[in-house]
Amino acid sequence: MNLIVNIDVPDLEAATRFYVDALELRVGRRLGGMGVELLGAAVSIYLLLEAEGSAPFANATEHRHYRRHWTPVHLDIVVGDLDLALARAVASGARDAGGVSEHAWGRMALLADPFGHGFCLIELRGRGYDELATG
Repeated sequence: MNLIVNIDVPDLEAATRFYVDALELRVGRRLGGMGVELLGAAVSIYLLLEAEGSAPFANATEHRHYRRHWTPVHLDIVVGDLDLALARAVASGARDAGGVSEHAWGRMALLADPFGHGFCLIELRGRGYDELATG
């Protein structure tokens, strides 16, 4: 099985610049004017052009918006140096969404991309998530 991550964005070129600059991804294929494949992560990431106010599916009662929003699915991006990755992301247009927190497994920065999508930068320490594992 392969996993592909799709991120709806209202401005494909601005989103491409952000994710390439902020997360050091690289452009793979361009899917006409409607999508861009980003490579360099352990999964493929596709930016999909979807207009603000468009319906995400037929008969949807809510429509797309790109203000800061919450969703139960988000990206956690594991980095080797949180401070460096955080500085790069903010310089590229990411917004602080909760600061940096310390945990038994490492450090985490809560951010939002310029299109309202939340994501976390994670720096694992020691045994990483195994610090929490039981059984």
